[in-house]
Amino acid sequence: MTHSYTTTQTFTRTDARYIAGKVAADLRQLSQAYGEPTEEHIDNLLGELTEYLVDGYLDRITYGFRKGDQWVVALRYKGTEIGSLTTDDRSGRVPRGADVTNASWCSHLVLNSKWEALSPEKRASYERALPIQRTNGTEPSPGARGWIEDKTYSSSGGGVRRASAGGAS
Repeated sequence: MTHSYTTTQTFTRTDARYIAGKVAADLRQLSQAYGEPTEEHIDNLLGELTEYLVDGYLDRITYGFRKGDQWVVALRYKGTEIGSLTTDDRSGRVPRGADVTNASWCSHLVLNSKWEALSPEKRASYERALPIQRTNGTEPSPGARGWIEDKTYSSSGGGVRRASAGGAS
């Protein structure tokens, strides 16, 4: 006799908040090491990320310090499809020792094709409801060392893969 079964995974707001909380923990470590972002800004970034994750619009988001067109130190989070992740690492171990003198704190958001499929009106309405109001800009380069994938944060099969750039040589 043969038995079979099917399972489904649903990625919920609770899952998105859990993952965004791990990202916020990383941002708090960046703040401790480099003086920014502020706690209030971290809370707003957490709210923004939660919304993009729960609705499945995130391609990637990067937070860090830039000089000119390069990241001095940064953390990049790449969204994944539901069901593709099983590892859930602990947050932390952010790059330290970077010289952020004359660098500016910033973040860069890239949304996916699901977002692009929305009408301009729906995108505008969605963005107005977010705690962060963004402007267009050019994404900095990770520099000569490039991105190093180092962590995965997941819940219910969805989440983000983290990569870091910069820090002490």
